[in-house]
Amino acid sequence: MSEKKRLLVVDDEDALRTVLCSELKSEGFAVQDASDGDEAIDILERDEFDLVLLDIKMPKVNGFDVLKHVKEKHPSTKVVMLTGFADLKNAIESKKLGAEDFVSKPYDLVDLLTTIERVLSE
Repeated sequence: MSEKKRLLVVDDEDALRTVLCSELKSEGFAVQDASDGDEAIDILERDEFDLVLLDIKMPKVNGFDVLKHVKEKHPSTKVVMLTGFADLKNAIESKKLGAEDFVSKPYDLVDLLTTIERVLSE
């Protein structure tokens, strides 16, 4: 990779977000994080990303709202939803709103990286 792919990790669980960010950095990605949907939208207003890893269930602004914002304002940015509620309804809803894929938590890092690589290469 000539240029580092830029990822935004959005999750309200601090521990999970911190671990995920450090894992992704060690894989060679440029990573920024946000602890909720409001913060994610603020960051997206200032910065461009190749891919957003987005938790669905968050206080205030949920993942679906952030997803809509990304698809409206940054159509070239890919989105992979992270959901602790691995139910089909959320998956279908996130696909309908334009998410490229979704991964259920707790995720397997290898699976997640495979999904990220695949989505970025599409």
